[in-house]
Amino acid sequence: MTGYGKAIVQLPTKKVTIEIKSLNSKLLDLNVRIPQYYKEKEIDVRKTIANTVVRGKVDFSIYVEMTAEVSQTKVNVNVVADYMNQLKQIATGTDVELLDMAMRLPDTLKTEREELDPAEWALIEKGIDEAIAALVQFRKDEAESLEVDFRERIQNIQDLSKEVDQHDEDRMVAVKEKLRKAIDDLEVKVDENRFEQELIYYLEKLDINEEKVRLANHLEYFLKELNNEISDGKKLGFIVQEIGREINTTGSKSNYAPMQQVVVQMKNELEKIKEQILNVL
Repeated sequence: MTGYGKAIVQLPTKKVTIEIKSLNSKLLDLNVRIPQYYKEKEIDVRKTIANTVVRGKVDFSIYVEMTAEVSQTKVNVNVVADYMNQLKQIATGTDVELLDMAMRLPDTLKTEREELDPAEWALIEKGIDEAIAALVQFRKDEAESLEVDFRERIQNIQDLSKEVDQHDEDRMVAVKEKLRKAIDDLEVKVDENRFEQELIYYLEKLDINEEKVRLANHLEYFLKELNNEISDGKKLGFIVQEIGREINTTGSKSNYAPMQQVVVQMKNELEKIKEQILNVL
């Protein structure tokens, strides 16, 4: 969900720069920074972003650069005139001198609040849409490369799973030999039938056929969801958790170094997927 979008709106007296960027997040975490005289539109801006962006840690900003001299401070003519009339009654001097004294008194200047111009905001809204569209396109471009990477990683895990199959038969032979050697080293007589029963019970504990089947199903399910036109990153995340569970169980049951080495490689491939799965909406 990493992305960036920018738009510039040139108005008669100002340049408005609109920026939006997003990082990975399971939910929508939206931070909006806009000038005070656009604050009344903040709720509308948040709704527009939420309807399009859906998920991610999103920072949205509007920056205004004045390109013409426009003063919002005005002379309070009525107050100044009243001050001058009062000063004429108690002091002598020219009008310029009285005006100079009057302008030093309180409330002679007033700052008018700039009202939002609907036509101006319509242009800014268009710029907001352009910035969001750029962000979405950025995400789509990244998604295409992610899909390629995910498919390669899943294929690697499938190939490694076949290596696990190849090691499985050798593993069982090695485990039997290890147990037989341990019995022989004890130099005690054992009931061969009882030994075979215990060996079968022990080997059943190490059996990974169910894990292999479930792992194969989860990998196919992941690829199926990648082909789905409706994006669902959370579902892919859940599938990855299930894949990890089967790989971990296989590793804990393996009890055979060559197989454990392959399991480590599978975990490494899966970690690469986990690092990027939050980038999927």
